[in-house]
Amino acid sequence: MEQPAGETRCFLHDHEEEQWRNEGPSILHDLCTDSYLDVQKIARCFQDMLRHSWRILPESATHRLTVLPSDRSCKFQVTRGGEKRLFIELMFGVRQGDSDIFVSSQNTEAAYTPSTMWPESYAVAEMKFFRRIASQAQPDSIHLRCLQLCARSLLDTDFSTRTLKTVVMHLLSTIPLTDWGRRDLLERLEDILQYLQSCLEEGRLNHFFIGNENVPEEIILPQALRMAEPLNLFRHLEQDSDACANAWLEFLMLQRRLRTLVLQGR
Repeated sequence: MEQPAGETRCFLHDHEEEQWRNEGPSILHDLCTDSYLDVQKIARCFQDMLRHSWRILPESATHRLTVLPSDRSCKFQVTRGGEKRLFIELMFGVRQGDSDIFVSSQNTEAAYTPSTMWPESYAVAEMKFFRRIASQAQPDSIHLRCLQLCARSLLDTDFSTRTLKTVVMHLLSTIPLTDWGRRDLLERLEDILQYLQSCLEEGRLNHFFIGNENVPEEIILPQALRMAEPLNLFRHLEQDSDACANAWLEFLMLQRRLRTLVLQGR
């Protein structure tokens, strides 16, 4: 779950003059554009370091490293014996204080993401939320099954997995976990559809972590986010009647697909 964030000022530039005296200008030039962390420069630097480090590892004698093209991450493939292949992608992130919120190197949903733009990421906070749910839920809990079925039903629609994940997280915070057993699958899927339908009717789906008093305390959020007004993820539907009409058509398609998957026992 991501939110657009502004340019990320480089921590080195907080002491730019001191760094310049002690280390020279090269590190600032290699990692930054003006006074901002440049994700493309960081990706190139990390890729170069990976290639150099790989040569001195014992594994390099039996495995082949192939660094794959990527502007905002480090993607590489490790091959052993010409058969077994392992694909790995490393994303970069900067933690906001001591919170569970990061700015990350991943792309935004916009057509173009500037190299100094770092979207806000809630991936760690989401992981902690679902880990907490897993520790408290019944052994036969179907909350992940619900997410899987919803994701499969989203093919060729403009609804994102983030939208359905947000809906499920809100429901997990309001419906007792004892009501998420295997026997409750159909009822919980209907709850998801009804919740999404009501959000479309109101033109409002609140971000789960921003301004939500139901976020568990063990998830560390900046105080400004806890105290903020809820962020409407469906705000664009209020401003674009064509997008709103299309969302309703895709909701009906999602509804049909989800019910078909259930009937087919998938």
